[in-house]
Amino acid sequence: MEEQDKQTRTVTDDEEKVEAKAEAETADSIEVIDAKEEEVETDKTNHSTIEQSELDTLQKEKDEIYQRMLRVQAEFNNFKKRTLKERDAERKYKSQDLIQELLPALDNFERALQVEKTEATSSLIDGITMVYNQLKDALFSQGVEEIATVGEEFDPNLHHAVMQVEDEEKASNVIVEELQKGYKLKDRVIRPAMVKVNK
Repeated sequence: MEEQDKQTRTVTDDEEKVEAKAEAETADSIEVIDAKEEEVETDKTNHSTIEQSELDTLQKEKDEIYQRMLRVQAEFNNFKKRTLKERDAERKYKSQDLIQELLPALDNFERALQVEKTEATSSLIDGITMVYNQLKDALFSQGVEEIATVGEEFDPNLHHAVMQVEDEEKASNVIVEELQKGYKLKDRVIRPAMVKVNK
C-alpha cells in the first residue's frame, strides 16, 4: 500500500512537473506571441509611416511634373501664336524688300517725266509714262500706297521734315511741299515722305 501511495505520489509529482513545465512553456509562448504582436504593431506603424512618407513624396513629384507640364504647354501655345503671327507678317509684307529696291527706279521715272515735253521727246516721254504707270500699278496691287503730304499736318511717323519755312497764310505744322514721295506697304511705312513744313 505504501508502495502504491509512493507510486501515486510519484505519478502526481510527475504530472505536476509536466503541468508546471507546460504552464511555463505556455507562458513563454504567450510572451513570444505578445512580443511578436507588438513587433507586428510596430511594423505596421513603421510601415504606415513609411507608406505615408512615400505617398507624400509621390504627391510632391506629381505636383511638380504637373506644374512643369503646364509651363511647357503654355510655352508651346506662346510659340504657336508667335509663329502664326510671324507667318502672317511674312505673308503680309513678303514683297517689302523688292518694293524698297524698286522705289529709286520709280523716283527716277518721276524725274524723267518732269522733262519738258517737245516734239522730239514726245514719243519718249509717252513710253516712259506708260512704263511708269505699269510699275505703279504693279506696286499698288501689292498693297503699296503713297503717303499724303501737301496740305496735311506733319506726322513724324509718316513724314521726314528736312526744311522749315515761315508762311503766315498757312497753318502751323502743315506740310507745304513734298521733296520726295513716301510709301506705305499696307499699314507699315517703308519710306517716310521727305517734306518741307511750315513753322
